[in-house]
Amino acid sequence: MADVESEPDAGETAEPFTYDGGRIDPGESANIRYGISETYLGDPIRIPVTIVNGEHPGPTVFLTAASHGDELNGIEVVREVAHDWDHAGLHGTLVCIPVMNVPGFLAQERYLPIYDRDLNRSFPGDEESTSAKRMAHRIFRNFIAPCDFGLDFHTSTRGRTNMLHVRANTDNPAVKRLAHAFSSNVIIDGRGPEGTLRRESTDAGIPTITIEMGEAHRFQRGLIDRALTGVASVLAELGCHPDSSVHWPGWRTVISDAGDKTWLRADAGGIVDMKLGRSELVREGEVICTITNPFKEEDDIVQVEAPFTGLIVGVLENPVVYPGNPLCHLVALDDDTLTALERELAKSLPVFGDG
Repeated sequence: MADVESEPDAGETAEPFTYDGGRIDPGESANIRYGISETYLGDPIRIPVTIVNGEHPGPTVFLTAASHGDELNGIEVVREVAHDWDHAGLHGTLVCIPVMNVPGFLAQERYLPIYDRDLNRSFPGDEESTSAKRMAHRIFRNFIAPCDFGLDFHTSTRGRTNMLHVRANTDNPAVKRLAHAFSSNVIIDGRGPEGTLRRESTDAGIPTITIEMGEAHRFQRGLIDRALTGVASVLAELGCHPDSSVHWPGWRTVISDAGDKTWLRADAGGIVDMKLGRSELVREGEVICTITNPFKEEDDIVQVEAPFTGLIVGVLENPVVYPGNPLCHLVALDDDTLTALERELAKSLPVFGDG
């Protein structure tokens, strides 16, 4: 795997990309349906993979989506990069896997229908363990381990929605480089849970970030376009598209995984009326939502106020809650970030690409 700061020498030549059962030479591309398991009937479970190997030497970058089968926005991002972009001058190789969790995708479920396992808690996998870990092992060994960098696309779980943001372990300089290059306004810093693709890839020497965007079960064009801008920015930073430039989003805040953020939770059951949505600025003490019973009795209305001035990163979409259910994900903003954000909002421009 390439060093994060290294650039190819003028005399270097591009290398073939190889996996168990195939080879893609420089200047070639291939669409592959790669077997990772079998159904109850013994038929193959195959994932779609597109390899684009540039004529020029450079880093190998993977783009993955739908490790949770109902998370669809990233699928379209990966497909458009693989099939709609002009890679004639590509330096390096792109490994594009739009749907990793094929059984979940077919069932339109988050987890693998096989014993309800989470593929994104199963990496780097184990060829002698559970079905999920066996699938993860075949994906990781063939298409992740040969790479130098990775972008893994997700959405919120059903019933919630996220603004576009990056999750990354910024203690790792190479990961920090990727996270800043992606040009999102918000980076949430943290190593990530064990078994997630970004944590296990990073620990294996393949700096990887997660991109969270929108909600499950749908394509959201504004978020997809915003993510495509981020991918182009990363590929420019890595030298894959040398004639392109890195995109600056206008302002940025980096949120510690240990603090500076909170999930506000319901203290009463009922029906939720959200006053604000994802990507919105909220002031300390401002009402974010109310919770009422079916009769809207005034004495029983619960107002949920912002405990600090911040940005709503994630928010409830399903308007019914039990006590303890999450309502919104709020991150704090320091004074400089707040000033920069207010300056962008004053321009009356779409700051977040959430349309």
